[in-house]
Amino acid sequence: MSWSGGKDSSFALYTLMKDKRYRVVSLLTTITKEFDRISMHGVRRELLNRQSRSIDIPVLQVEITYKAGNEEYERKMKEAIESLKSQGVTKVAFGDIYLEDIRKYREEKMAQAGMSCIFPLWGYDPGKLSRKIIESGFQAAICTVDPKKIGKEYAGKDYNLELIESLPKNVDPCGEKGEFHTFTYDGPIFKSPVGFVRGEVVERDGFIFADLVPV
Repeated sequence: MSWSGGKDSSFALYTLMKDKRYRVVSLLTTITKEFDRISMHGVRRELLNRQSRSIDIPVLQVEITYKAGNEEYERKMKEAIESLKSQGVTKVAFGDIYLEDIRKYREEKMAQAGMSCIFPLWGYDPGKLSRKIIESGFQAAICTVDPKKIGKEYAGKDYNLELIESLPKNVDPCGEKGEFHTFTYDGPIFKSPVGFVRGEVVERDGFIFADLVPV
């Protein structure tokens, strides 16, 4: 399972875990080496490890350097996929919803590695999906915001019905176009909540990050 630690990958995993055709053997996450955090989401590695333990699925962590280009990213991911394939893995699941270019890219790269893709959330209406995620019991916090798309004040807020209803009409309620990213800390796939407190909010490389501090 391609794992960002956020609500969409969490709900995609939840969907797969209920599907008897599949057995999820690993999470796959990209870590920015210099920051020791999940790439783009800015979530600390320790919180990722706690998610993995609570879900009871190991996580394969692919380290890339700060501002790594496509060449480095694709090389490191290829190595990770080949490692999983050598262990008998045949498919990789992604939490994408409707962006055709992203899906095509993933399918091409996985095919080159002799793997196929699963998209458990594909075709969902984002408005309905956002509510389904919340109603299913998942709890998440917004960890990253693109201030060009939504207000900085959303950083660190809980992802709930009140927040969804407060979003501007042109903002995807699932953040599929990169408006925001989330960190899931509880829900039906977790044995226990992942504890954290909200730290400082910082701006870096044009994005707003809410630091989530493990407790």
